[in-house]
Amino acid sequence: MTMVCLSDFEEYAKQHLSKATWDYYDAGADDCCTRDDNLLAYKRIRLRPRILRDVSLNDTRTSVLGMEISFPVGIAPTAFHCLAWHEGELATARATEALNTCYIASTYSTCSVEEIAAAAPSGYRWFQLYLYRDRKLSEQIVRRVEALGFKALVLTVDVPYTGKRRNDIRNQFKLPPHLKVKNFEGMFQEQTGPQEEYGIPANTLDPSISWKDVCWLQSLSRLPIIIKGILTKEDAELAVEHGVQGIIVSNHGGRQLDGGPATIDCLPEIVDAVQGRVEVYMDGGIRTGNDVLKAIALGAKCVFIGRPAIWGLAYKGEEGVREILQILHDEFRLCMALSGCRNVAEINRNLIQLSRL
Repeated sequence: MTMVCLSDFEEYAKQHLSKATWDYYDAGADDCCTRDDNLLAYKRIRLRPRILRDVSLNDTRTSVLGMEISFPVGIAPTAFHCLAWHEGELATARATEALNTCYIASTYSTCSVEEIAAAAPSGYRWFQLYLYRDRKLSEQIVRRVEALGFKALVLTVDVPYTGKRRNDIRNQFKLPPHLKVKNFEGMFQEQTGPQEEYGIPANTLDPSISWKDVCWLQSLSRLPIIIKGILTKEDAELAVEHGVQGIIVSNHGGRQLDGGPATIDCLPEIVDAVQGRVEVYMDGGIRTGNDVLKAIALGAKCVFIGRPAIWGLAYKGEEGVREILQILHDEFRLCMALSGCRNVAEINRNLIQLSRL
C-alpha cells in the first residue's frame, strides 16, 4: 500500500494494533468533543494565497529556543511507544534526529531517557515532565535529563487528575507485563496501595501543583522551562510573569477536559497576550502540511504531532515515523509555495481570512 497522507497511516494502525492499544491512543475524554474539534477547527480556517511571488526556491527551516530545525513540526510527548513498535521511543528518537527536528520525550516512555539519548546522540530533545506528590521523583528525572543533554523541560500542567477515558475503563487498560514505565523502573516496588494507573501507582500525580512549583523547578535546573497545557490569555500572561521560556498551547489531545476549545482556536489570543516575549508552540489536530501552515500563520513558532507519530511507528517503526515527518514536510513546503511564501518568516496572519475565524 502506498502511504500518501497521514490518514493512510491512521487506517493501517487501526487495523493492525490490538483494540485495547488502539483505543488507548485514540481516546479522548468523555464524549470526545474536544478531541474531534481539534481536527475540525482547521477545516473552518480559510487561506488568502498571494500569487506571482517567485516561489522557485522556498525554505522551510525555522528555530526553536535558538536551535535551527528543518521545518516547524516536532514530535509531541506521547506515552508507551513500545505498544506500537518493539523499539518504541528509540525508533521515534532516531527518526526525529534523521529529519533534524525536535522530539519531546515523555515521562511515560517505555524506554529510559538514557536509552533514548544513546539511540539518537545528535538528536535535539526536550523532556516532558509531570510533578509528583513525591517531589524527589521529579527531581531525580530532571537531574538525569539535564546530564544527558536534553535541552528543555516541558512541564505538563493540565493533569492534576487523569481525564475520564471511557474505553480505557471498559478495556481495563494496563501495560502488558513485558513493558514498564522505564524512567521509574524499580522506584515504586515498595509501594502498596491503590491499583496502578497507566503504569505507575494511582495517586502519584500531585493535584496541588501551582505556579509556585514553576519557581521550584527553576531553582532546580538551568534548563529552559516550557509550560504545556495553556489555553487562555490569562494563564499565558501568568506564564510570562513567572519567567518561562515557552508555552505549548495544548488540550492534551482532547484527553483531559472535554468541552474545552480546539487548540488552534486558542492560539491567536495567546500569541497576542505574550507579544513575542516567549515562544508559542501548539499541538492537537495537525494532520496535513496545510494545518501546519495555518498554525504558523496564526503565530505558532512550531507545532507538535502526537497520534500521527504512533501511527508511523505501528506501520514501520523508525521508517514509518520518518515517512510521517517527510510527508508533513513536503505538504508544508507545497502549501507555502502555493500561498506565495518563500520562507517561514513570510508566513503571517495576512495569510488567514480573519473574517472566517
